[in-house]
Amino acid sequence: MSINNKKVIFEDLGLIDYKKAWDYQEVLFQKLVKSKSEKNISNLEFAKEEINYLLFCEHPHVYTLGKSGDEKNLLINYIQLQANNASFYKIDRGGDITYHGPGQIVGYPIIDMELFNMGVKQYIYNLEEAIILTLKQYNIIGERLNGATGVWLDTENKSLSRKICAIGVKCSRFVTMHGFALNVNTDLSYFKHINPCGYTDKAVTSISLETNKVQNTEEVKENLLNNLIDIFGMTIVK
Repeated sequence: MSINNKKVIFEDLGLIDYKKAWDYQEVLFQKLVKSKSEKNISNLEFAKEEINYLLFCEHPHVYTLGKSGDEKNLLINYIQLQANNASFYKIDRGGDITYHGPGQIVGYPIIDMELFNMGVKQYIYNLEEAIILTLKQYNIIGERLNGATGVWLDTENKSLSRKICAIGVKCSRFVTMHGFALNVNTDLSYFKHINPCGYTDKAVTSISLETNKVQNTEEVKENLLNNLIDIFGMTIVK
């Protein structure tokens, strides 16, 4: 039986400590997972009541390592982390190591994919598509790279290929958490301290670098939110 309930509560958390945002995600995530374990998703009345979440935020300087990642891809030690005002967390998403910091839009969809009638592959594709459409509004051609998640530029030219948006998710009972990180006005020097997403031969970039202009982050957020709403068919509720 096809269930169609795409109600989403959207929150912009602003600049927030990574662990605090992670804990908040976990509360919302466990709430959805618990609901599904206690009730039958095929129950249409329950499905009509279910609410999904979409969080936007920025983080102070932090490196996060996915459960399948290699800690050797963090190229600095604890003392150097402190010197760079950065923190480090091993977390439960897929993927390897990445960086979050000011000037980067981090998105955390906590949604029940069954209510959106999709699986993980389509979910990742939709996230990438929303990012690609957002970049297009800034005359940047975003692309997918075979064998890798996220959004890239110049994928046909290995020497120029660079990543502008990282994606790493966790799913349980088709409920998602973690998400994406789009570089807008990000200080890219922090990526020099890691092998981003485990790659040693790929560069990173940002919207401001590609356009040679500091961008209005709030404007980018609005464009990105609208594209996510369109691609996923979300209905934003308060």
